[in-house]
Amino acid sequence: MLGKRIPLRRVKTMRKTLSGKNMLNSFLKEHGNRLSKISFRGSNLTTLPLRNIEDLMYVGNITIGTPPQEFQVVFDTGSSDFWVPSDFCTSPDCITHVRFRKRQSSTFRPTNKTFSITYGSGRMRGVVVHDTVRIGDLVSTDQPFGLSVSEYGFKDRAYDGILGLNYPDESFSEAIPIFDKLKNEGAISEPIFAFYLSKKKREGSVVMFGGVDHRYYKGELNWVPLIEEGDWSVRMDGISMKTKVVACSDGCEAVVDTGTSLIKGPRKLVNKIQKLIGATPRGSKHYVSCSAVNALPSIIFTINGINYPVPARAYILKDSRGRCYTTWLLGDAFLRVYFSVFDRGNGRIGLAQAV
Repeated sequence: MLGKRIPLRRVKTMRKTLSGKNMLNSFLKEHGNRLSKISFRGSNLTTLPLRNIEDLMYVGNITIGTPPQEFQVVFDTGSSDFWVPSDFCTSPDCITHVRFRKRQSSTFRPTNKTFSITYGSGRMRGVVVHDTVRIGDLVSTDQPFGLSVSEYGFKDRAYDGILGLNYPDESFSEAIPIFDKLKNEGAISEPIFAFYLSKKKREGSVVMFGGVDHRYYKGELNWVPLIEEGDWSVRMDGISMKTKVVACSDGCEAVVDTGTSLIKGPRKLVNKIQKLIGATPRGSKHYVSCSAVNALPSIIFTINGINYPVPARAYILKDSRGRCYTTWLLGDAFLRVYFSVFDRGNGRIGLAQAV
């Protein structure tokens, strides 16, 4: 299956805060119903390389404007808005990153529409504008997107902006997401995109649009229906360790979120799992002995009747001092183990063992 691939680089999580919902932010991307295998042999696949930033996030390059100005963005299934810093943003968080210079683009078009977004790791305020955006060889002319006028909490991030891949109804700016615009214009042959996230290696990750490259996973894709079309949320049957159910015993909602790097859940659940693996709290993190990592059990996420084990090497990271700590936001930690396909045409997510 052919398609367009876009390389991703790994960076910090940008998951939007979810209020009023008891959900695990899990990059539960692999299992689902064992439906027929997708085949897009005649499709035009676009693949963009992503760069892995210390197993904390994955970022890829896009361009905006005429002539093109390059930005590093996080491709985030947990949000719908696309924005980058503007040259008129004077917040300290803006000036340390590449800012869009509107006066240097001949295709720039302003609007008076303003918006604001609060994420788990920061917040921004911006204005909606239009210009030509390129993702690999995909081109969206007069694409609406956001330019930040103020930012807080993003100063040390390893990316410039966020490109949301969630459904349009989740947009704070009310601008049509770039995936939807490309899909509506027929620029993408199939209404799907997929992620392969590398483990530890800086290069090798990709995001692909319009098809699936089978070389990035083993076996067949298992399909999981969305709880409802409008958000990348699926029903999880339970979470277990050593054959014992430790959470979600009655089922729960899980968000498959590429903008999240860790495993996150209700405090009571997280503390229970931390205790089971012998993790010790220290500041905002829970640490374990690095020499014990190989002996730690896998955490098994059961989705649509299929078990998806996540081994300790996937949920344990090292800090700058070489100490091992647990990552409790099941986003990229899960997706590094499982190749994921987001199928807008059929309202489902496909998961398979990543190569």
